[in-house]
Parts: sequence; structure tokens; C-alpha cells
Amino acid sequence: MSDVQAVKNLVGKYEQLQSEIGKVIIGQQEAVNFTLLSVFCGGHSLLIGVPGLAKTLLVNTVSDALGLNFKRIQFTPDLMPSDILGSEILDENRQFKFIKGPIFSNIILADEINRTPPKTQAALLEAMQERSVTISGNHYKLELPFFVLATQNPIEQEGTYPLPEAQLDRFMFSINLEYPTFNEEVQVVKNTTSSFKNKINSIFSGAEIVEIQNLIRKIPVADNVIEYAVRLVGKTRPKSPEATELVKSYLDWGAGPRASQNLILAAKAHAAVHGKFSPDIEDVKAVAIPILSHRIVKNYKAEAEGVTIQKIINSLL
Repeated sequence: MSDVQAVKNLVGKYEQLQSEIGKVIIGQQEAVNFTLLSVFCGGHSLLIGVPGLAKTLLVNTVSDALGLNFKRIQFTPDLMPSDILGSEILDENRQFKFIKGPIFSNIILADEINRTPPKTQAALLEAMQERSVTISGNHYKLELPFFVLATQNPIEQEGTYPLPEAQLDRFMFSINLEYPTFNEEVQVVKNTTSSFKNKINSIFSGAEIVEIQNLIRKIPVADNVIEYAVRLVGKTRPKSPEATELVKSYLDWGAGPRASQNLILAAKAHAAVHGKFSPDIEDVKAVAIPILSHRIVKNYKAEAEGVTIQKIINSLL
């Protein structure tokens, strides 16, 4: 099949995928779209929202619709790296045998990732970066496709270990889940308080998703689009000559080169699912906020004056 035909097929399947997910997830359209884009790019996402906004249900539904296996890891203060990666035990023949941990799955839901100490967070982040784990000197490859969707609860901050900036940078998107509208909430309550259960059909297989990830990397991008993305990221850096007054006044730290790479990859995926064979500047703008928002650090002045990261990014767009 030609790449042009593959993009056309992707558009149709993407619409099917959205309607399957829509059987269970009411509203949250933006969160669903960005989650799917990160899957198609082979990236990881951070889902941020207060309890009860269906973060776990969203991930579970996406994994069903994509035909992938899914494991949920509840992060707690006493969770050890071996609880995620697996460990070696002595079997009855006194031989060491490796028991795989929950990380050996296609989709990992890392629930409340900021509740666990840095040592355990680091074990997960190595797997995210390398797509493999090392235990007792032995190297184990993870099955592809592999991606992590981590959740953070923004309101309960007692007893949490916030992810350092270098680790936040490993996540392609930071996706905010908003409260549902009145009508959406009415629909949610109707659906969840009756005995009716919607069945989700699988639209893809794991092998097809790996093919899509390869297809997206092959999509050509014009130089002016790449330059726009790099310039946009450069403008977030307070010491850059291109930084605006707003950035110099309110930011301590801007986004690094990984943001530029992710902007282009996500713009390619955004173009492909909308039937375009090459991304334009509008595609870059469409994915800019969830890619940049967790890579930019506000200063105290911004906190005091209530200037949000989103406001700063919108001013740059």
C-alpha cells in the first residue's frame, strides 16, 4: 500500500476510533484526541485532572479500542522499582528466574505518578526512554507499541514527590482534563448508574499501530514549518533574543530542543489524521499548548500576578 493510501485509510479508522471511544467517554474530546496523537507518535502523555474525571476509564477505553493490552499501576509512597519492573526469584531447582512486572504491557497507566519516591519514578522513566529494562545486569526489551499514560492529581499535594523538569520533559503531551459541561454530566450519570454497558470494538492491532508510527515519521515537512516550530520554542526561553517582554517578565525557564522535535512529530500526526499529506503552521499551533505547557517554568512574579502558562503560550501563538 502506498503512503498516500495509508494516510487516507488512517483518516477513516481515526473517525471509527473516536466514535468507539465516544460510546463510553462523554465529552473530553480534546483529551481523547491528544491521547490518540501521542499513541500514533509513539510518545507518552501526562493526564492532569481532579479525581473522578474518568482518567482511568479514558485510558482503559483507548486501550480496548486500539486492541492493546493494558496494565494499571497505582503509585504509592512504598512502591519499589521491582514492583514495576519485575524481579528475580529462586525456583524449585535453585535457578534464578525472572518474573515480569506490570511494565511488560502495551499501555501502562501510571496512576498518581507524583505519589511515589524519585527512585521508583526513575525506574519507570528509564523504561519510557529506552523501551527496555535492565534487571540484575540482564537486558529485557519491552513489546512494542509501548506507551505510558501517567496521571497527576493537581489538588492533593500533601505527601507527593513532584516530577522534576527533566523527567516531565520525557512526556510528549501534558493533557488537562476539564470538568464536564452540565449536559455531559447528565449523560455520564445516566450511563454510569444503569446496568447498560457499551461494548468497545477494537479498530487496530498492535502491529498496525507500529506501522502508523512509522508512517508518521515518513511524512515530509516543509522547512518553514520546522523553522516556525523551532522559533516558537526559542521564544519561550527568557534569555533568547527572540523572547517577548511577557516571557522575560514571567518565566524562569523555557522549553528545550525535545519540545521542537515533539512539535513537529505531533504536527505530522495531526495533519495525517485530518487527511493532509504534510503539516503546516496551523498543525503546529494546534498541538503547541499540551506540548509546551509542562516544559515551561513560571517565576514568583507570574504566580503572584496570576499569569498562567496558557496565557503566555497563547501570546506567543
